[in-house]
Amino acid sequence: MTKERNYAKEYKDFHGKPEEVKKRAERNAARSKMEKAGKVHKGDGKDVDHASKPLRKGGSNETSTLRVKPASENRGWRKGKKGYD
Repeated sequence: MTKERNYAKEYKDFHGKPEEVKKRAERNAARSKMEKAGKVHKGDGKDVDHASKPLRKGGSNETSTLRVKPASENRGWRKGKKGYD
């Protein structure tokens, strides 16, 4: 018997933290900028990648630093590779 996840508690404890809300807002702003440019569309299976420097390492949402990649390439590219944090 497995214990059911308490999603409300998870959200409150992690996703609701001010720093996480800020990060999510930055990611959403980047996606919105690329949608307005016509490079991505809702449900297209593509991600907006911060090419030169990831947001988590101090990157920005400048248009010149953004690129579109398939979600399968943008997510999990570090799996199994050494030297990546």
